[in-house]
Amino acid sequence: MGVFIIKPKKKMVKIKGELVEMELYAPGQIDKFNPKVLGLGDIGRSSETVEAVAAMFDLAGFTNFCRQSDPHLSLPGFLNRFLNWLFFNIREDTVYKSYRKGKSLWTELPFFAKFLGDGVLFLWDAKNMDNYDMCNILIQLRNMCARYSRVLLPELKKSFTDVPEELRCGVARGKVYSIGDGADYVGPCINLASRLQKMSGLRFCFSKRGIDLNGMSQKTAAKYEVRSVFIRGVGDELICMEKWNFKQLKVKEQALYKEV
Repeated sequence: MGVFIIKPKKKMVKIKGELVEMELYAPGQIDKFNPKVLGLGDIGRSSETVEAVAAMFDLAGFTNFCRQSDPHLSLPGFLNRFLNWLFFNIREDTVYKSYRKGKSLWTELPFFAKFLGDGVLFLWDAKNMDNYDMCNILIQLRNMCARYSRVLLPELKKSFTDVPEELRCGVARGKVYSIGDGADYVGPCINLASRLQKMSGLRFCFSKRGIDLNGMSQKTAAKYEVRSVFIRGVGDELICMEKWNFKQLKVKEQALYKEV
């Protein structure tokens, strides 16, 4: 939750024989400001480990959007449009076939989602995933970034100014650890996905660690190339990026991504 709204009440208090109006919290009221407001449940509970795929979406330019005149008039409408679009497309792209009794999916839906102010974190359970499941997620995420620029962005510009021009995504696989009752998760792959979505000039990329492109068709896999990049706090990491994206980078940016 992360919300603490407890207001003091004005009361008359006698101080040195004189009545003074003061704002006071009721006995025990102030003690309600404690870790429970985070909505994590029992934070002392043993952590559960999940093998996961972490995807971090980020709206490039969201800070500038929030700096516009009277952003409170635009922010709710923009986030409503964007978040509904994001979840709808992930849901619809996951459907393989619809039957009268239900739907079959290309892969499972994320088991966890968290809004981070200028983006969204998604986690998939990778325990029983094969290469095809993994690559279906990658294709889906890549398509989301492209679809934002091609489809949603032109529509948003009809209603808002200074709209974020690009939706970026970084993806990594690894173990994540639950906090409390599973209301939040931490793990190196989440940090790595966050770093990858900020890689200079890249719209979509993913760590090669634990991901095999054999789950893609040869035509699709041929659109990617593997490069080595130094990531602060991580070290050298092999990442996959789209070839067209690398080619349109400036020479200085291309130098960051070394051939392997």
